[in-house]
Amino acid sequence: MRIGFIGLGNMGRHMARHLIHAGHQVTVHDSRPEAAVEHLALGARRADTPAECVADAELLITMLPNPRVVEEVLLRGGAAEALPEGALWIDMSTSTPAVADRIAADVLDRRGVRRLDAPVSGMARGAEAGRLQIFVGGAADDFRTSLPVFEAMGDPDRVLHVGPLGAGYTVKLMINLLWFTHLVATSEVLAMGTKAGVDLGVLRGSLLASPAASHFLEKDLLSVLVDGDYDDSFAMVLACKDLGLAVDLGRDLGVATELSALVEQIYRRSKAQHGDLAGEMSPVRLYEALAGREFRLPRPEEALLSAPA
Repeated sequence: MRIGFIGLGNMGRHMARHLIHAGHQVTVHDSRPEAAVEHLALGARRADTPAECVADAELLITMLPNPRVVEEVLLRGGAAEALPEGALWIDMSTSTPAVADRIAADVLDRRGVRRLDAPVSGMARGAEAGRLQIFVGGAADDFRTSLPVFEAMGDPDRVLHVGPLGAGYTVKLMINLLWFTHLVATSEVLAMGTKAGVDLGVLRGSLLASPAASHFLEKDLLSVLVDGDYDDSFAMVLACKDLGLAVDLGRDLGVATELSALVEQIYRRSKAQHGDLAGEMSPVRLYEALAGREFRLPRPEEALLSAPA
């Protein structure tokens, strides 16, 4: 299949590479020409503009940092006008239904261009391994037609058709919102428990043995607890963007978002303190400061060395 791929960032560069390996004819574009070097070496073509990237594409994939850039690329960058009639646009960015609807109303609908929203989850590690979760909104026929493309980038068992257009965007925003909320709530609990004198490992083990156990506490937080890694593959500026989009969606739907808005405030405070490019788990550091200690567990090999003979 002839695919135009726009957006070769931390996630997109891996996704485009998997499509090339799967045998698709891929043309790539990024605002940074150097981002395409590895793809050109694998046989991709590089386009200088978004419009050039999609000129003969059967399918356009966008993987861009925010809704503003999606709109910039599709409208002012000329990609929407340049797409051949009957082509399919798959937006895999974390964006909003409103932006895609506006682009469709301005250009795509009159040109007969179909579309899917298909945001992803799995971080850069999942993109690199080709094991992303993909949440697809749009027509069932378009989903079925695109399934081999999705399966080249994601885990076939976790490529999900979640509903009509816009449902993919919504599901991804809700996943991110709940994950960020888990992070803040877990950090607050660890700060209180350890400052009260409970050993961190004992506290975590007790939580995992209780109804309060979570995947976040069991798996995701280990990067901090064992390695001191706050995951700079996804920057705080993007995390705050996603939280803002989720809170805005709640407001537009008339759903109260008191807790979500507070989580957003905490993330923005961490961004101000730790920097736009700090890792998405940096709010943990706010609570480490309150506890007066870093949240660290001994590595398994260190625990063995310190165990009594």
